[in-house]
Amino acid sequence: MLFVTAVLAEVEHTQLPVATWVYGLVALIVFAALGFVVWSFRDVANRHSAKANAYAAAHGGAASHGGH
Repeated sequence: MLFVTAVLAEVEHTQLPVATWVYGLVALIVFAALGFVVWSFRDVANRHSAKANAYAAAHGGAASHGGH
């Protein structure tokens, strides 16, 4: 533990390439973009409910799928 403390004490502090708030802004933009992607897939399973109902009726309903 003393070695790590000594090494950390000797390390020079370097300047970041941008201000620290920019990292938070980039993270906010990335999470907002990912949230938009997830939001855009909402209700995808129900878009073709007529086809899903026809398939379920033709194959004995949802209970007979055998865990699929």
